[in-house]
Formats: sequence, structure tokens, C-alpha cells
Amino acid sequence: MVNSINTNAGSLQGVQNLQKANSSLANTQERVTTGRDVNGPQDNAALLAISQILESDVSGLNSVRQSLDRAISTTDVALAGAEEVSNTLLELRETAVRASDPGLDDASRDALNQQFNALRDQISGIVENSSFNGTNALQSGGDAISAITSPDGDSSVTVSAQDLSLGGPNVTLTDSQSIGTASDAQAAVAAIDASIANVTASLSELGAASQEFTATREFSQTLENVTREGIGNLVDANLAEASAQLAADQVSQALGTQALSIANSQPSNIVSLFQE
Repeated sequence: MVNSINTNAGSLQGVQNLQKANSSLANTQERVTTGRDVNGPQDNAALLAISQILESDVSGLNSVRQSLDRAISTTDVALAGAEEVSNTLLELRETAVRASDPGLDDASRDALNQQFNALRDQISGIVENSSFNGTNALQSGGDAISAITSPDGDSSVTVSAQDLSLGGPNVTLTDSQSIGTASDAQAAVAAIDASIANVTASLSELGAASQEFTATREFSQTLENVTREGIGNLVDANLAEASAQLAADQVSQALGTQALSIANSQPSNIVSLFQE
């Protein structure tokens, strides 16, 4: 090696080695700080692209879960309302059967009729209040309950509205029906029996929809968890390995600094060649 004060090859090599040590240390510190091996295209462009696609799937699955949560809540409200309508119909039937007795006195019949009318009108209130987030599946012209089931929003599950309003296709009992006479009471019993059968069918359909919504939500949650785990396997850092690398990089940086200091001191030794 030529002894020169203009060119210090050892210093140049020392600077290059120190720069490499500093770059490696900075990269390891970023991995430790973020917890990720891939923080940008410069780390691994292919893995980053794959992880971003999977992240979009996770976002879609999160939207699916929220949609299903809303559908489940809406269905639960509709089920509660339909069950209450069914229970009210049973009470109405009992009252109507009692009123069909031709031997009742006028006072008793009038009392039963008033009770019947009050129970009948309760159905309208139940149906009107069976709403969640602006969706009512029990009223006349009610809303179907639906939810998306795929991350791209192309697939969905829908349950039809169940009209349980008085005088509708399911509750054939009208809002003016009464049991003021024995024959009226018998007619009311027939209408109530048909209504109970129809409401039972509506309950079955709503119950099946609730089960489907719940099962789909559980699957979506599982799929989201598995996808998140897959993303982690692709881009997350092994922190035990990163910790060991950090210690090694710090040692390399310290040694590089020391080596550069030694290399920078070598030209001063030339001065001794000119001393007498």
C-alpha cells in the first residue's frame, strides 16, 4: 500500500463498511419498531403486493361482518315481534272461544269483547314497533332483510318481509273484527286459527334466516382471522431474530467506527518519516 496523505485507502474502505453497518442497523431498527419485515417496496415488492391484496380482503370481510351484524339484529327484532304477535293471537283465541258460548249474559259478553278489542289492537302496536335501524319486516309493505356475504359484495343473503299486520296475508284477523255475538266469536276463532298457522310459518322462516345469518357471520369472522394470520406470516418480523440482529448491527457499527478512526490516524504516521 502506498503511503500517501492524499489517498487513504483504509479510510475509504472503513467509510464504506461503516455505511453498510449504519444501513443494516437502521433497517433492523425499523423492523423492531414496526414489527414488520416488509415496510415498503424496497424490502420485498412481491410480498407487499400480496399483503395489500389480502388487506383489501380483510376490509371486505369486515364490511361483511358489519352487514351480517345488522341483519342479525334486525331479524332478532322481527322474531321478537312475531313471537309476541303469536302469543297475542293465542290470548285472542282463548277470549273468542269463551265468547262463543251462547249462554253468556250480555255483561260478560261485552267485557270479553272489550278485552278482545284491546288485545287485537295490540298486534298493530307490536308490528309497528318491530323496527331496527329503519328496517321493519313485519309491517304491511315491510322491508326484506338482507346482508352481503362476500368481500367483493357480489353475494348476499335475503329473507323476505313477513306482513303480520291485521287483515294482511298472514294475520287474517281484521282490525274491526269483534266477538259481540256468539257467531262473531266463532268467526273470529276461525280467523285466529288461520292466523296462528301463518304466523308460525313466518316464525320458522325468520328463525331459519337468523341461523343462516349467524352461521355466515361466524364463518366470515373465521376467514378474516385466518387471512390476518396469513398476512402476518408474510410480512411480520420475527422479533427474536430481529433482536439478535439489532445487537449484531450495533457491534458492527461500533467496530466500523473504531476501524475508521484507526484508518484516519494512519496518514499522521507519515510525519514521523520526516522527523530527525
